[in-house]
Amino acid sequence: MNSPIDNIVIYNGYPLSVVIAVSFHSLLLALLLYLQSNRAPEAMEIVQPTIIKALFIDENPQVVNQQNAERQRLERVEQQRIAREQEQREVEQEKVAAEQQAAAERAEEREQAALVERQQLEQQQTEKLKQEQEKRVAEERQRQRELAEAEKVRQQQQVEEQQRQQEQAQAEAARTEYELVQSATALIQQVVQENWSRPPSARNGMSVELKIRMLPTGELVDARITKSSGDPAFDRSAETAVIRAAPFRELSSLPINVFNANFRTLTLTFRPEDLLN
Repeated sequence: MNSPIDNIVIYNGYPLSVVIAVSFHSLLLALLLYLQSNRAPEAMEIVQPTIIKALFIDENPQVVNQQNAERQRLERVEQQRIAREQEQREVEQEKVAAEQQAAAERAEEREQAALVERQQLEQQQTEKLKQEQEKRVAEERQRQRELAEAEKVRQQQQVEEQQRQQEQAQAEAARTEYELVQSATALIQQVVQENWSRPPSARNGMSVELKIRMLPTGELVDARITKSSGDPAFDRSAETAVIRAAPFRELSSLPINVFNANFRTLTLTFRPEDLLN
């Protein structure tokens, strides 16, 4: 239990002796003022004021220690309060910092997610562009193959058409050349027959062959008997007929290749019954 001294109240932090002295002087001053006010003015005397000395009473060391202890306790309480406030501020600051960090992390996560999404989108776009490019390349290759096939077919058709035209032209040329040869041969036979006089010694079954050489102008180079009929008069009549019929001007209008192939050297056969090539 606390002693009575411990229960003494310290008024506004002043020692008890000071409080008692002040209280005593205050009561004494009040009494003097009361007595002075009840006297008549004529009876008033100048009273020399009594000087009262107030002395401080030495404090009890135990009280001082208690006061120091209380002050220290209050200081500790204050320090504890300040420490709690500081700790609370630190907690609040840590909380704010944690919230800021969490917000920053969330923002970073959102930014990272957005970056990943952009990268995925770019990758998808790149893949789409690649697929479209590959598709275009494949379509272009297919188109080139189709064009190549079409060109090949066209060239084949062109070659076939050229071959057909060439064959047609060759056939036409051959037909024309045959007709030219037949026509020129018939003309030569007609002219030679018109200039041939059969000798009296000619008999059916006789024949003589002559080989004649001519120039492109139709002029006769020479004529010689390659197979005699056995009758000199019949042989000479055939040779004379060829010499008389020359030159064969109709040959000058023939193409040189037709002339060289058919009329540069020509064999004629003479028979009494008819003049045949």
